[in-house]
Amino acid sequence: MIDATGPIDEGYVKYVSEWTVGPAPDSGIVAELNHWRGRLYAQGLIGHYAQLGIGFGNISARVGQSSRFVISGTQTGHIEQTTAEDYALVTDVDIGANRLRCSGPVQASSEALTHAALYALSADINAVVHAHSAALWQRHVHALPTSDEAVAYGTPAMALEFERLWRSSAFADVGIAIMAGHDEGIVSIGASLEEAARRMLELHRVP
Repeated sequence: MIDATGPIDEGYVKYVSEWTVGPAPDSGIVAELNHWRGRLYAQGLIGHYAQLGIGFGNISARVGQSSRFVISGTQTGHIEQTTAEDYALVTDVDIGANRLRCSGPVQASSEALTHAALYALSADINAVVHAHSAALWQRHVHALPTSDEAVAYGTPAMALEFERLWRSSAFADVGIAIMAGHDEGIVSIGASLEEAARRMLELHRVP
């Protein structure tokens, strides 16, 4: 569980961000992102820790067959119905250097480096969901593919962890991974935004 009395390591950008303020990303991609984000938000999988004043969870989609992707902006978890003004376009990533370039009305999510690492695993991954759920996290940690608890979110080390899970676990098949070093953090991937979101929503519905 996220502990409001301990050190807060959530919702903050850890990579070097080169953000250029610019127009909102492609409206077609944003419309689909808004649809699935709305469903995830309704289930409490994306949202806001009121006692901490920080948001959690984010969603992204690859742009065509490129390495670019559109992702929800940092600290937008409290917004019930997002608009195009709440998304950023990630244009370039150097995971080893912990550096990312993005443009748009807002800065990319603090998890953008993790999303980039997931897209780098396969050209067939076209969408990523990062959700939070204490109940799901506790139920599935080490039962589903799980990252090393010593590895923090939003770091180059997490990219290496996903590469390890992709090669040595069922992650490529089930499309879901638990982040042991990121309390309540769960990611899902998919060939489409619908597949990635439904995987998370179906996990949420399983008793």
